[in-house]
Parts: sequence; C-alpha cells; structure tokens
Amino acid sequence: MKRQKSTHPHPMDVHVGSRLRSARLLAGYSQGKLAAFVGLTFQQVQKYEKGMNRIGASRLQQFAELLNVSPAYFFEGVDGAQRAPQPATANDLSELLDAGIEGDAARPQRQALDLLHHFGLVRDPATRASIVHLVKAAAAGATHTGNAPL
Repeated sequence: MKRQKSTHPHPMDVHVGSRLRSARLLAGYSQGKLAAFVGLTFQQVQKYEKGMNRIGASRLQQFAELLNVSPAYFFEGVDGAQRAPQPATANDLSELLDAGIEGDAARPQRQALDLLHHFGLVRDPATRASIVHLVKAAAAGATHTGNAPL
C-alpha cells in the first residue's frame, strides 16, 4: 500500500523551521548567506524555514554549529520542553523586519535584534538585571528630556 504525501507540512517541521529562522535572524544572516555557508540555495533555506521540507539530522547539526545554538534549540517549546533564557521575542521582531520596513525605519528593529542576540549571550543573572536597568533608565531619561527615540 503506497503512502500518500501530505500537502500540509508537519507541525514539527514548521516549528523547527521557525526556530531556524529566528536563529538565522539573530545571527544576522540572510537566507542567501546561510545557504551559501552550507552549500544550499536560498530557496532550500526558505523551504526549511516554512517547514515545507524536513531538515535532516546532519544538516540540523550544521545549522546549529553555524548559528551558535545547540541542536536542542530547534525543538525548544515543543510539548513543554524546557526553555533556556533565549530571545523569546525574536519571532515578533523578525515579523517587523519582514513587514517591508526598509532604510532608516528598519534601523531600530535591526538594533533591537542585535541587542536581543547579545543579551541572550549574557549568562550572569546579575549582569542581565543590570543591563535591563540601564536600558530602562536610558529610556526614561530620553523621555524626560524630550529626546525620545523615533
């Protein structure tokens, strides 16, 4: 009996693809740049990110090494898997970047992604708390002096 191919991607493939996309954006790579590093076309990376094609174990390991995440990162958030302190808002920010924002208007979002990426690398809880305090104080100061960011 021949198995019929589903026309919809498997939810796990969609989840892994979404995590690949988040890690790629946080690392600052375009689909083309990531594809070139691993010997693929950007269209193949697109299919992986949408969950249309499954990512094999060896390719997943290759992506993990390149994007500086563990292979388990791609499965976090599935069936109650424990989440390490990861940039949880990466999908929200990447959606802003994909909304057609270009030029100077994209700068705050790109800076936010960069900040989020580096903040995620800080492991000391006290240092993380100090960074949050610093950013809040800077934002409050900018608001009070009339220099609120655009």
